[in-house]
Amino acid sequence: MESYKQEFIEFMIDCNVLKFGDFVTKSGRKTPFFVNTGFYRTGAQLRKLGQYYAKAVESKFGLDFDVLFGPAYKGIPLTVATTMAISEEYGKDIRYCSNRKEVKDHGDKGILLGSPIEDGDKVVIIEDVTTAGTSIQETLPIIKAQGDVKPIGLVVSVDRMERGQGTKSALKEIEETYGLQTTAIVTMAEVVEHLYNKEYKGKIIIDDGLKAAIDAYYQQYGAE
Repeated sequence: MESYKQEFIEFMIDCNVLKFGDFVTKSGRKTPFFVNTGFYRTGAQLRKLGQYYAKAVESKFGLDFDVLFGPAYKGIPLTVATTMAISEEYGKDIRYCSNRKEVKDHGDKGILLGSPIEDGDKVVIIEDVTTAGTSIQETLPIIKAQGDVKPIGLVVSVDRMERGQGTKSALKEIEETYGLQTTAIVTMAEVVEHLYNKEYKGKIIIDDGLKAAIDAYYQQYGAE
């Protein structure tokens, strides 16, 4: 596993973003692990997060695209942090764009924040986590309504590696249904590999009991 992936896993723990216990996902699944990017709360954390996302974006998609789109609300700081990191790390000026939950009818009118999306633009979508793949159904129509644009990919922080609407993973379903490439900074398999029965800051994060709970979760919800 690349060192930046190991660093990102530990970064999520330090920021209290990656948690283990008893949770319920947006799709209603009871899960022993949860990723909440709302716990990235400082400038230093967002700067570092943007750097991890920028590396994942560049590794998968290169930099031959025009707009990074982050769905409201969590996608808004992700787009800002990542476009800044792409500029600093790679010298490429990518535009950022997000949507509003409600259309604004005065001043800066419309449904979009940041850069407009224009005919011919190639767009990469950035999200926090995809569990069942439902959010992309709301995001793509907003992007495509802006004109003759080409959504080319989706990047998330963690691939939960579980079923979407069918038996395949949510990211795989998105690839096949919408023709998008997908990538993640890390997968849950990599998280488990890095943390299982290994000490981090004097503590075992994933012990035998938690590993058994994660395995049981994947027996029920794991993708083929």
